Amino acid sequence: MAPVDPVTFEVIRNALVAATDEMALALKRSAYSTNIKTRSDFSCAFFDAEVRAVAQGFAQPVHLGSMVEQVPKAVLEYGPEKLAPGDMLVTNDPHPSGVHLNDVSLISPVHCEGELLGYVANLAHHVDVGGGAPASIGAFREVFQEGVIIPPVKLVAAGRIVDDVFRLVLAQIRSTGETAGDFRAQIAANATGTRRLQSLVGRHGLATVRAAMAELLEYTERRTRAELAALPHGVYEADGSVDTDGFTDEPVRLRARVEIGPDGVRFDTTGSDPQRRAPVNSTFAQTFSACAYALKCLVDPDLPVNDGFYRLLDVHAPPGTVTNCTWPAPVVGGWETQTRLVDVLFRALLPAFPKRLPAGTKGMMCQAGFGALDLEAGAYVCFYETFAGGYGGRFGSDGPDAVQTHGQNTENAPVEETELNYPVWVERLELVPDSEGPGRTRGGLGLRKDYRFDLSTTFTILADRDRSGPWGVEGGHDARRAEYIHVRGGVETRLVSKSTLDLEPGDVVSIRTCGGGGYGPPSERVPERVLRDVLEGKVSTARAEEVYRVALAEGAVDHERTEALRA
Repeated sequence: MAPVDPVTFEVIRNALVAATDEMALALKRSAYSTNIKTRSDFSCAFFDAEVRAVAQGFAQPVHLGSMVEQVPKAVLEYGPEKLAPGDMLVTNDPHPSGVHLNDVSLISPVHCEGELLGYVANLAHHVDVGGGAPASIGAFREVFQEGVIIPPVKLVAAGRIVDDVFRLVLAQIRSTGETAGDFRAQIAANATGTRRLQSLVGRHGLATVRAAMAELLEYTERRTRAELAALPHGVYEADGSVDTDGFTDEPVRLRARVEIGPDGVRFDTTGSDPQRRAPVNSTFAQTFSACAYALKCLVDPDLPVNDGFYRLLDVHAPPGTVTNCTWPAPVVGGWETQTRLVDVLFRALLPAFPKRLPAGTKGMMCQAGFGALDLEAGAYVCFYETFAGGYGGRFGSDGPDAVQTHGQNTENAPVEETELNYPVWVERLELVPDSEGPGRTRGGLGLRKDYRFDLSTTFTILADRDRSGPWGVEGGHDARRAEYIHVRGGVETRLVSKSTLDLEPGDVVSIRTCGGGGYGPPSERVPERVLRDVLEGKVSTARAEEVYRVALAEGAVDHERTEALRA
């Protein structure tokens, strides 16, 4: 294969990523549900003919490794020889290679000049896929309770939807109109990616594009090895836990061991708890994604993400554990465990990277969903959202307030769009004062969002952090824990973090997420920063004095009293 000159290589390299980015735009602009069109809960990718990842357009870093696990296995299971131009596979099967059922993948072969160039794929979180509760989340015991399971099957043949398959899938789902529209948006995204790649081959020729793709993987591996050579080599370990499993009060133990060397990074979750008949099991693809994300945070942000990067990533997650569950374990809460695992990985690596990694973060997806039969509209409406929380304090800066942490990159659902399209009112959307983990650099604040319902509604919370808040480091304090509140007739009832309840008209559900952990002793925080937090309503005057040892008077720092307090 003839080498590709550097200019052509860069042009093709960036064109491949641009093709996946354009797929993402097509999906976002044509989707129906708030979760996809506004919250951007999806990702797109391109794979070569050997089903190796070549380019990925990230809306969601949690999909960093999950698509790499799912797409090749789905193609090989179905049989690549059975796929013709214009065909598309659909799948959400979590065992053995997928994630939770709401995340549905669509995979299309790309043919150029009569030959297979590769595959385009997109993964999108559907607001409902059937199952035991609206939005398809809840404390389920088996994967069969969680919704429709779709093995790799052909949804599109020769450019036309296979109507029997489409109707069969939609018959299992509550929000039929939104879901049908979102499926068509996924089809449009793959069609867009196919056209862009065929156009690229038309400009440069099939042989040149293939040569550039092969060189891109080798180039990425060389750069990744160079990055690994500069990292502190060694073995790093930490423990952590998910607060509860939704059925018992017993914490779910997570253990991580990270070994960094010049030839790769090995992640090992041996010692994590056995899988449970509860919504806390992560699939291998989800665990792989957590490890890929952690490694990506340690290297050059400009490093391409493709098979050349993944080659140097070795993940050992024992089968039958909460980090690599086996059939028929429930997987709906796998992302909760996956996100907490990232926190455990960061805790293990923090001693080696004290200036690059944060204290404990929100460390959960914090999912909630609801559904109601809207008789006036003649439809079953479903809504799904994940809630922001505090990021951990960093060595040189505070943790951001109310953000989606780690691999999450979804946006908050806008109040106006939510109220316009769903039978609910958002009565409060604000930061939670005093929820931060105090520190020299404080953690970010949590978020409060209150929903009031006009219809009888089923509401589910699938979250965590209601037993203990994110951890502080180097003398920083832990953050406040999360709270989930049901209000009926003015009476507040505290809910557990994994619960489903039936609401009456007028009921309110209040989600109050945790803050992020603090970094360094609070008494070392610059007094003027504490003053700013108080003036902005983020920290109370009492907390400023009791925890940060900063005295305030008439809107200013009382330096004399502050020095006395800190003495």
